[in-house]
Amino acid sequence: MKELYGLYSGYLTAVCSRYIADADAVRDVLHDSFIKIFSSVGGFEYRGPGSLKAWLTRITVNEALKYLKKSAKEGKILTYSDDEAAGIPDDSDDEINIDDIPPSEIQKMIRRLPEGYRTIFNLFVFEDKSHKEIAEMLGIKENSSASQLHRAKALLSKWINEYRNSN
Repeated sequence: MKELYGLYSGYLTAVCSRYIADADAVRDVLHDSFIKIFSSVGGFEYRGPGSLKAWLTRITVNEALKYLKKSAKEGKILTYSDDEAAGIPDDSDDEINIDDIPPSEIQKMIRRLPEGYRTIFNLFVFEDKSHKEIAEMLGIKENSSASQLHRAKALLSKWINEYRNSN
């Protein structure tokens, strides 16, 4: 258990951080993820190189989503208000060129996204989920997932342009 934790805790912390901005909450979700991992390791089925990492990631993402859903029920996050969309250009390209932007800056920008935008962006981009799958996971409509992704990309595009203009 110690070796598994040592090998993957950094990576899984980064996975949590893609979904959750609060550092204390990231630690809590990581803790819950490892409890789930250790208690269900008997159910892991090796399917080739990378299957362990994929399994660990899936558990961690699910724990992060569980945290976000619980927080949403408490009225804290995952609300999709018009205020979040204010000032976001609606004509941004789907493709954003980030070759000249340091990855750490891109990660900071993603973490700045409103919770709902960030969640959908991460599920679509990093977890390769379809809008249908995202809608089912979050209990929203497919069109909502698509529009939230579009707004997240537009906001990221705006921030990337601001970053380029300031450097």
